[in-house]
Amino acid sequence: MNIRPLYDRILVKRIENNEEKTSGGLFIPDSAKEKPQEGEVVAVGKGKRLEDGKIVPLDVKAGDRILFGKYSGSEIKLDGNEYMIMREDEVLGILDAKA
Repeated sequence: MNIRPLYDRILVKRIENNEEKTSGGLFIPDSAKEKPQEGEVVAVGKGKRLEDGKIVPLDVKAGDRILFGKYSGSEIKLDGNEYMIMREDEVLGILDAKA
């Protein structure tokens, strides 16, 4: 199934951190782990519509790694995979790969 977000919304897949031990060697159960606040943009809408009807393109694009707030977006399931749909203004920043 394909999904195309509308206007200034983006579809994000969380990037899981598989670290299960603390620096002291204690194991962290799944119930105590926080959800990651980092994700990869899967799809983006066409842009934000202004009051005069013009559409401004988004700064993020598919494939970008982003940071977002703890309570950002809405969680959805598609074909057994978990995604988030959020507005572009909920994105805190884009992570650039080091050269």
